[in-house]
Amino acid sequence: SGILGMATKYSEILLSVHFREKNSEGTYIGGPMFYIEKAMKNRWIAVSFCIFAICASFGMGNTVQSNAISGVLYNCSGVSPWITGTVLCIILTVVIFGGIGVISKVNEKLVPFMALFYIVCSVAVLFVNAREIPSAFMLIFKNALNPHAIAGGALQYGFSRGIFSNEAGLGSAPMAHGSANADHPSEQGLWGMFEVFFATGVICTLTSLVILTSGLWETTSLDGAVLSADAFKNAIGNIGGTGVNIATVLFALSSIFGWAYYGEVCVEYLSRKSKKAVSYYRVIYVIFVFVGAVAELNVVWSVSEIINALMAIPNLIAIVLLGNKVKDITQNYFKK
Repeated sequence: SGILGMATKYSEILLSVHFREKNSEGTYIGGPMFYIEKAMKNRWIAVSFCIFAICASFGMGNTVQSNAISGVLYNCSGVSPWITGTVLCIILTVVIFGGIGVISKVNEKLVPFMALFYIVCSVAVLFVNAREIPSAFMLIFKNALNPHAIAGGALQYGFSRGIFSNEAGLGSAPMAHGSANADHPSEQGLWGMFEVFFATGVICTLTSLVILTSGLWETTSLDGAVLSADAFKNAIGNIGGTGVNIATVLFALSSIFGWAYYGEVCVEYLSRKSKKAVSYYRVIYVIFVFVGAVAELNVVWSVSEIINALMAIPNLIAIVLLGNKVKDITQNYFKK
């Protein structure tokens, strides 16, 4: 999933930067809807992408993330989901009503810190559990590649969770990179490739090894972030459990901020850059973050995966049909 994702993410970001335009405030905005309309000459497909992306922003980008934050805080500190939801609403209101400038500044501080912090904690756990690392890798390949696992949905869940971690091909990342001060579309595309490598190749691998070397997956019914926190705590004590809880909260928070911007870009596109429509979207988005914090979201996961697929389909079609354009821009870049 990660290897294929590096190719698709490079292509979609390159196209986004190449076909982007400026909004009413003079800021660059880009995304699949722009290269679908401009290069493929099909506004209806572009509109369908935007509708699915807005729906995805409320699910994958909002309620799922706020639910993860409230779950972690409740399990580690007993904080009421209602309190968590209220605090998230306040933070989100301050950040997203500040616009893309504030969102970018917050995320550019959060992401490097939480990534470095998480890697340090993971390496510490694997140092403690070093003897179990070879058997963990054996377990991964033995169980992932046997016929029972494939028939049971290992590939489906692998690709689904892979896309959830790196968003490659989904069409969301091009909207973020479309606002970047990029010297060349290919250069920005290469940064997108690195994102996939780092998020899926490094972070997800570290997480899986931490869980598998702990042995807790065999002895407990816990899953998700709570299982990860216990795996860290089991190896390096309370500092590990607290560390992964902090990292989980920061990861989810940065996703909430990022998806708020993705939704805004789509609303701008559909409303012909109406500031009033964007304001309405922001208010609804804040409400949904509270709903996610206090509600049970088992069904939302399933619905989010369906919406993600619907969002990805028009984007992937565009990437395939515009493959020659990607090739030409890339060749011109490397010739220089």
